[in-house]
Amino acid sequence: MAPRAYWKGYLKLSLVSCPIALFPATSEREKISFHQLNKKTGHRVKYRKVDAESGDEVDSADIIKGYEVGKGDYIELDPEELEAVAIESKRTIDIDEFVPKDEIDELYLKNPYYIAPDGEVGQQAFAVIRGAIRKEGMVAIGKVVFTSREHIIALEAGGKGLLGITLRYPYEVRNEADYFDDIPDEKIPKDMPLAARATASGALPVIGFLDASSAAERTAQVGPAVAQRADVAEPA
Repeated sequence: MAPRAYWKGYLKLSLVSCPIALFPATSEREKISFHQLNKKTGHRVKYRKVDAESGDEVDSADIIKGYEVGKGDYIELDPEELEAVAIESKRTIDIDEFVPKDEIDELYLKNPYYIAPDGEVGQQAFAVIRGAIRKEGMVAIGKVVFTSREHIIALEAGGKGLLGITLRYPYEVRNEADYFDDIPDEKIPKDMPLAARATASGALPVIGFLDASSAAERTAQVGPAVAQRADVAEPA
């Protein structure tokens, strides 16, 4: 079964545009998760939406959005008002500029995506844009709207397609000084070459390291007891 696109629209560079499909490059499906159960009955525990003051359950039809302007003081907004302030999606990623990849701080990298041409009609135009990005040797920066919110997206050529990654806005990144300023400056003794020993011990390639870590994580999460009871072979 072909992967389902998360978003479809157009990619535009100068006067060239083409239809594209955007697919999440990562998946959470394989991640092990647990459910909360009632210890007495073994049944799943469900959560209900209740009024914070009365404790009464609230029907979905009676739930509206509100913006807190003070503690316990809200401005109520109805769906029509929310729709009026929502960012309109142009369904187009306009490439605004090119920047060197090393100028993008890793803290700003958010969600990765694969980008491919949508249908046969725009494949040639897609190849032109991909070739232009590859020729620049830099990262193309554009804007895209998901779920009524505008995101900055960085694009680079990857194989036959494009790799895109959304970027965090500066206000979403905390200042490292709030966490690092109180760390004292320590001098490392010359007879304590821990880093050298660690790097000389035969480091795995990144992918190999992640594969090994993934297997260890799954074993630790599930545990031998759960694996046996679920009749699942324990990872080697």
